[in-house]
Amino acid sequence: MALRTLTKTLFSPKQNPFLQTHYFSSAISQNPNPNTLLNLFQNYNFPSSNLPNFLKKNPFLLNSDISNTESSLKILSLLCPDANFLASIVFNCPRVLDFGFLKKWEMGFSKLGFKDNLVIFKNVLEVSRRFELYPDDVFRCIECLKGLRFSYGTITRVLEEYPMVITKSEKEIWEKVEFFLGLGIHRSKIDSLVYSYPGVLGFGVENKLKPLVCEFTDMGFRPNEIREEILRNPKVLGSEVGELSKCLRMLNSLKCRVPVKEKIFSEGAFRASYEVKLRVDCLHRHGLVYRDVFSILWREPRAILYDVKEIDEKIEFLVKEMKFDIGWLVDVPEYLGVNFEKQIVPRYNVIEHLRSRGGIGDEVGLRSLVKFSRLRFYNLYVKPYPECEKIYGRFADVKVRKGHPEGLWKLFKPTKYPDTKDDVKNIKSFMEQLC
Repeated sequence: MALRTLTKTLFSPKQNPFLQTHYFSSAISQNPNPNTLLNLFQNYNFPSSNLPNFLKKNPFLLNSDISNTESSLKILSLLCPDANFLASIVFNCPRVLDFGFLKKWEMGFSKLGFKDNLVIFKNVLEVSRRFELYPDDVFRCIECLKGLRFSYGTITRVLEEYPMVITKSEKEIWEKVEFFLGLGIHRSKIDSLVYSYPGVLGFGVENKLKPLVCEFTDMGFRPNEIREEILRNPKVLGSEVGELSKCLRMLNSLKCRVPVKEKIFSEGAFRASYEVKLRVDCLHRHGLVYRDVFSILWREPRAILYDVKEIDEKIEFLVKEMKFDIGWLVDVPEYLGVNFEKQIVPRYNVIEHLRSRGGIGDEVGLRSLVKFSRLRFYNLYVKPYPECEKIYGRFADVKVRKGHPEGLWKLFKPTKYPDTKDDVKNIKSFMEQLC
């Protein structure tokens, strides 16, 4: 039995990677005309460079009837005239070339009313093929959305952003609408809510939405505040249970300058918590673990005030241009809190210029590049090298400050008061006693 299993494993092309190339080659050799399939795809403007790898990953195409494949491509080209979209559909979902499946969709897609929208065509076709759905199933879902009084614009947006909605039953969709009505959201506003965030139709009510609202309540927010925040930004419902609570606890424990903390909480604790959540996701997406991410934001809360796109730009510059590892942010979180255009880029340009001409003996680390004061960086790396003045630009205009600003000595000079006659008399009597 063991020998039989070993033999099956060794000689199975799907399980043995050493035989996959041979299996692909034999599949091509069994095809009557292996070049015909390549030529067929090329005739429909498929990129030639991707075709060999595409056929290698999908050997069923080599064993299929080439006339059926040609008929499938002809149907797809009629439904989708754009060659780039046609190629992306086939590359993303090769099984869409099933002739029987496309034959049912040939006349059915026009019934849906979205024939000119290529994005919806691509999304609906791919999801339908994966879940064995046909035009009647999709039409039933669209009629359900219309019956729930969603506008044409919202239905279009949902099919573009969340095509998985066609796999949902009417009961599942109605549960979300009923949940929002239970929060006190007016029926007319549910349409705009779903338009802003179509993915909300994919969340479970019992295992996602209700626990999330309970968390918001436990955080101390009143029902009207929760309702207003959901309407203002429905994407808060995409948070995982427990995320915003952890972000709020971190915010409440901040030890930073009062103006920074006031600016973070300027639009309320709820929005501040969600802004932290966005930055946590951003830093985690770049490869940092959650523990380090919260440590960075706690030590450098100014990063919360920068837009997520600016943080992405700083990290991309750090990794690709400056060649530092992302882990450096744990040691120097201040990098995310300084101005990119005014501090990071000019200083980096100066250091790169000096490094190219061999003017720097010791390697300049990220800590020195960011933490040095403006005056110290200028005196060390700009002032001794006249050509760096132009590189440093207008930021080279650094003045050496004195110990005290001009005019401050007046504040330390005691105030003079005029002597009265009684004061003069007392002084004279005191001096006579001394004599």
